[in-house]
Parts: sequence; structure tokens; C-alpha cells
Amino acid sequence: MHSLPHSGLQRFLDRLLSRTSLSYQEQQAVLGLHCRPETVGPRQDLVAPGETISHACLVAKGIAGRFDQMRNGQRQITAFHIAGDMCDLHSVVAPTAAWGISTLSGATVLFIPHKQLTDLAQAYPAIAFAFWRDVTVDGSILAKWVGNLGRQDARARIAHIICELGVRMESAGLALRTSFSLDITQEQLADAAGLTAVHVNRTLQGLRCEGLIETRGRAIEIGDWEALAEAAEFDPAYLLPRQAIRGGPALATTIGEQQTVAH
Repeated sequence: MHSLPHSGLQRFLDRLLSRTSLSYQEQQAVLGLHCRPETVGPRQDLVAPGETISHACLVAKGIAGRFDQMRNGQRQITAFHIAGDMCDLHSVVAPTAAWGISTLSGATVLFIPHKQLTDLAQAYPAIAFAFWRDVTVDGSILAKWVGNLGRQDARARIAHIICELGVRMESAGLALRTSFSLDITQEQLADAAGLTAVHVNRTLQGLRCEGLIETRGRAIEIGDWEALAEAAEFDPAYLLPRQAIRGGPALATTIGEQQTVAH
């Protein structure tokens, strides 16, 4: 077990603090979680569908995806997880997975025992509310993805995924929403958008021809954010920024407030 604070734990704490104010003691309790860090290559399953697990997976670096798997082996990616995301915090109360988690890029993953997370939530009600809010965000994203896949055309689906990841990476302090690296393959993007890799390639070409995006390898540049968001019908409200959540312990309202609480 890793006994010193890991940078991945700090990113997870920052995610919690974006919606909930936590005292210095509560913050230190989160950073004090014991974890087992592991460097994992791309396309490695961390959790298999139907597996019963005793730990949660926190992405410290790279990108992972939650997926459903069909009988013929085909996969539908149902969520992307970036650094700072605990992919399966909900597994603490539902340890038998109805889904799988796989790395999409090379990644550093922290495995945190369920018991520690349970003990933490029981000892600190504010942290329990912070966890609750965190899984609520995951549920909101899933609901939006269902609508995006079911009612949008390929252009809007891909544009929406790009917008979402840009906003989430910016919120996590990983990049700007208009300039970030998307370290996944077109096949993986196809598995998330319910399209073929060929269709994804054509759609990306179309977005480039419209001047909505520029790509250089895995790097994405968005010259006109408003135009891309319009094409995607993207409204970040479903990502539940701090002002959208009410109830329980106080919400963090500014970075300054977080720093004041921490000291």
C-alpha cells in the first residue's frame, strides 16, 4: 500500500472540492487514503463485467473507459475517465460490476480498498456528501450520453464528446477546453459514439473542413468554441457545476474559499 499522499489523490480531492467545501482535517483524511498505484498499458481491463471487487479505481494519469460488453465481444464505451476521476466510486455499495473498466491509453491507476472509503464516509459526513455528489455527476453524464447517442447524428455526437472532454479537462486543471490532447484511438472514439471507425474518421474530417477543430496527432485545437458547442447542442449544465448542486454540507464557491478552508 502507498502510505504517502499521491498526486492522483490530490486530483481526486480537487474534484471533490470543486463542489463541496471540506475542512483541513477532512482534506487530509482524503489524502491519507492508502492506495496501491500501478502503471498499466493501454487496452488493459481493470474490472471485468460480472466481477466482484473490493477496491475502487482512481485514474491518476491517462484515460480509462467504462464499458458494456455484448455476447459477441463488442464493447460500448459508456464513460471516459480522466486524471482525478474515481471510475467506480459507486462500487463501494455495488461491488459486483455490471460493467467493465479498461485503460484506453497508458495510465497510472490507484486501487483503493472499499473498506477505507466506507470508513472515511462514516467518519466524515461532509466527505460522504462529497462522494454522493461525485457519483451524481457520473449519473448525469451517463444520462446525457444516452440522449446524445439516441437522438444526435454523427457530427453532433463527436462534437459533443469533444466539448465534454474539453470542459472536464479544463475543470480538472489538465488543459484548456480549446486545446487538449485526446489520447484515444478513433476505434475507441467509435466505441463511445456508437459508430464505425470509418464513420468517425469521416466525421472528424468534416469538422476540420468546417473549421470547427484542428488536429495534430492526438492534439485537438478548437478555434471557435461557440460554433463547436452549437454543432453539438452542448450545454455544460449536465456536468453539475457547484452552483447546480444543493443540500448537505456547504459547497465550495471559489478557489479562494477552498484555500481559506484548507488553512
